[in-house]
Amino acid sequence: MKVAILSRNKNLYSTRRLKEAGEAMGHEVDIIDTLHCYMDITSNNSTVRYHGKELPKYDAIIPRIGASVTFYGTAVARQFEMMGTFNINESVAISRSRDKLRSLQLLSRKGIGLPRTGFASRPDNIKDLIKNVGGAPVVIKLLEGTQGIGVVLADTAKAAEAIIEAFMGLKANILVQEFVKEAGGADIRCLVIGGKVVAAMKRQGAEGEFRSNLHRGGSAEVVRLTKAERETAVNAAKVMGLNMCGVDLLRSQNGPMVMEVNSSPGLEGIETATGKNVAGMVFEFLEKNAKPNSTRTRGKG
Repeated sequence: MKVAILSRNKNLYSTRRLKEAGEAMGHEVDIIDTLHCYMDITSNNSTVRYHGKELPKYDAIIPRIGASVTFYGTAVARQFEMMGTFNINESVAISRSRDKLRSLQLLSRKGIGLPRTGFASRPDNIKDLIKNVGGAPVVIKLLEGTQGIGVVLADTAKAAEAIIEAFMGLKANILVQEFVKEAGGADIRCLVIGGKVVAAMKRQGAEGEFRSNLHRGGSAEVVRLTKAERETAVNAAKVMGLNMCGVDLLRSQNGPMVMEVNSSPGLEGIETATGKNVAGMVFEFLEKNAKPNSTRTRGKG
């Protein structure tokens, strides 16, 4: 197959691993900087151009689109879909997962476990907003935040009120969530490919840090999932419409709770922790499923 990886940085671990794994399996793999693509939108003859030339026909694309370029990145992915190229994660599914509020609403509608969450822009009664999610401590998140940025733990109601008022002063949209204390500053990253959990790791936050992100000093180790955790991760990916994603879970006294569904999960931490060739599994999925004009939405939405 001829496969394109849409990535802004060819030196990133995940991008390099995908290229290495694809080529090791006999595929031709190109890395394309998403922001350097430009589109020729013509009736019945849509194309993508790159550095002054029309890109060749690809059998599949693997979008590695950063949150800061979601709008343009999904537009490029959608253009490939319109050309009949198979996209492992369709543009509409990426957009769906990047909208934190929308993704939580969709997961909630399907009955998937979630922390109790409130959404607000300019709440008339901040005390009631905090009380409605179970009271302090609470986690306050900016809708636009990524990788733990814009996520604050407020230990007391007074602190929560002050933080919410500060975010309101910046005209920011926020989520207020219950703090799952029993999780102990740890979460579980499940890597889902093709409707199956192919790898999982437990991420533990550094001492004094409630966020478990590895780049914030957290550690990772292989973890054995329960049946409920596996089913929750698979169902969350299905609701988002993603063939490949990372599903972050918390272990709570009420069962597994989904924190986030990531459409461009990093591979370094989970490959290191589990010793599994996740990048190779991505290409195994493409070998079985990448057929022309098989994208379900065909660039719609």
